[in-house]
Amino acid sequence: MEFLSRMGENGVNRKHRLQEMAETGKNLPDAALDEFDRRILRALQRDATMPLLALAEEVRLSSSPCWRRVKRLRDAGYLRAEVALVDARKVGLGVSAYIHVSLLDHTEPSIRKLDELVQRSSQVLECATITGADDYLLKVVARDPEDLERFIMKELLALGVVRSSTTHFVLRQTKSTTVLPV
Repeated sequence: MEFLSRMGENGVNRKHRLQEMAETGKNLPDAALDEFDRRILRALQRDATMPLLALAEEVRLSSSPCWRRVKRLRDAGYLRAEVALVDARKVGLGVSAYIHVSLLDHTEPSIRKLDELVQRSSQVLECATITGADDYLLKVVARDPEDLERFIMKELLALGVVRSSTTHFVLRQTKSTTVLPV
């Protein structure tokens, strides 16, 4: 609300402006998230399948205002997707690794080649451009070490744009979450 206070709006105008932003789907500023919105975000991160009545009860709102808030958060882009988290081991993906990648050069064609591999490969769960000695950090899953080696040799290094790669096998996962601290 501070951003609107700086604009000289009174409480009624602020409320109307926030409601208008929510209805038109415009992004809400972080300051527009009140404690109820944050409770909703925390609850849905834990369980997006929670029935509306249970969600409303948990965040201490009646169902209609809760539904409107959830819709507004979706429309504003705070809630991007609802997904099921699958146990990788149970579906035969028993190996996880982080691969540090350094490119030969930083030309657009080289970057595009790596980005295209990342987008088309279902084994790459995450990819980030990083600072430091390497250019990228990939989080990759595989059936077994041989499957990971095949990915590295036949897909990643075969691109012809990778100067070096360093692979770190995950021995034990001590924490894995998708929940953001809102």
